[in-house]
Amino acid sequence: MAIAIAFALAATFAYGQGMTGASTSGTTQPPPTILKRVGIEQKLNQQLPLDLVFRDDTGKLVKLGDYFGKRPVVLSMVYYECPMLCGEVMNGMSSVFSTLKFDIGKDYEVVTVSFDPREGPPLAAAKKRTMITRYGRPGADQGWHFLTGEQSSIQALTEAVGFKYAWDEDTKQFAHAAAIMVITPEGKIAQYLYGVEYAPKDLRLALVQSSQNKIGNVVDQVLLYCYHYDPRTGKYGAVVSRVLQVAGVITIVVLGGFLIVMFRLEPQSQKSGSDRGGKA
Repeated sequence: MAIAIAFALAATFAYGQGMTGASTSGTTQPPPTILKRVGIEQKLNQQLPLDLVFRDDTGKLVKLGDYFGKRPVVLSMVYYECPMLCGEVMNGMSSVFSTLKFDIGKDYEVVTVSFDPREGPPLAAAKKRTMITRYGRPGADQGWHFLTGEQSSIQALTEAVGFKYAWDEDTKQFAHAAAIMVITPEGKIAQYLYGVEYAPKDLRLALVQSSQNKIGNVVDQVLLYCYHYDPRTGKYGAVVSRVLQVAGVITIVVLGGFLIVMFRLEPQSQKSGSDRGGKA
């Protein structure tokens, strides 16, 4: 199911003008018409075109598929010279990555792609140094990839993930939405997480689910059973019936364990009492 989502927040940050919908005279202003071309159209389970060619931060030609096959991938569409919103997106990514026990390059990959064809490897390299330093874990430089490319590759990728953006000639900036995507190792879109701040629980569960349970632990499996991804919000929400089922199972297990312990202790208690009686 494709869901078109437009972000007034994204446009506000993208322009960097603090638009509030009202002028200083108190007259309500309609949103800019450019926002009609901005948003996210969800394409869950869409196969990404992994043969698309980009350049990495060293200038080397790479294929998108080079970063798939083994681990889930967190994909973000930004442009490196964005004055506000893209920086907030990447800061939000670095922040949530730092809270996860999963490690970039070991448990999952991160691919950040510029949708501005004028940008090249030097800008990608500079942004990578900043974000890797902020993340602060060893090995991340091999797992967080910053790419640039030609317009044809950019357009094919943005269309595949439903990322809609537009150039504003007046401000000389791009208007665009804010979201990251979790992709399966095979290159299929699994989840969208919206905004510039991402809940660690949502990202963790998305990574576990998209990895087909190859990462995570038993607790994650229980949480995935109790929580359901809602594509309308880009978040996981509790399924009450499943929570009650799990709570019921836990209650039965605890009571069963208690009864077993009591049954085992009772003969020992009776024997101890008999021994004391015989000695008397």
